[in-house]
Amino acid sequence: MEIFWGPYSHLISLLLILLFHSEAACRPSGKRPCKMQAFRIWDTNQKTFYLRNNQLIAGYLQGPNIKLEEKIDMVPIDLHSVFLGIHGGKLCLSCAKSGDDIKLQLEEVNITDLSKNKEEDKRFTFIRSEKGPTTSFESAACPGWFLCTTLEADRPVSLTNTPEEPLIVTKFYFQEDQ
Repeated sequence: MEIFWGPYSHLISLLLILLFHSEAACRPSGKRPCKMQAFRIWDTNQKTFYLRNNQLIAGYLQGPNIKLEEKIDMVPIDLHSVFLGIHGGKLCLSCAKSGDDIKLQLEEVNITDLSKNKEEDKRFTFIRSEKGPTTSFESAACPGWFLCTTLEADRPVSLTNTPEEPLIVTKFYFQEDQ
């Protein structure tokens, strides 16, 4: 097989490097940690996240309570997979299985110490799916289970395997924290 080196081959190489650099630069390989970014997150009903009694809650924060809003820390693993945390990545969201019971937990783990190559870290991995302006997060350890809130305010953020249920919200808006 012969490789053609025409007048545009350098331009094509440069474009490929630019296109795939961010994806390749952010894969935990043990050598280079991924960059953590903080985001504001709210569900499609405008509920933001806050912490109450070590539990992540979705509700309407107003006035002086707005300072309670939790930013979501995100570390990309690959094109669609991410680790999610709060408190500067010191508390990570995980999918915990206990028999048939599946629930969302906050675990004291540094988000930048996690690796996609470790099976024990799979519970911290979420598949990020974008549809228009919203994003949903499916657990990699528990396929079919999605990060969710309820229509009722001041209820725990959790996981659901019935994302189409009318009382459940699985779509979120994101904004990079400035």
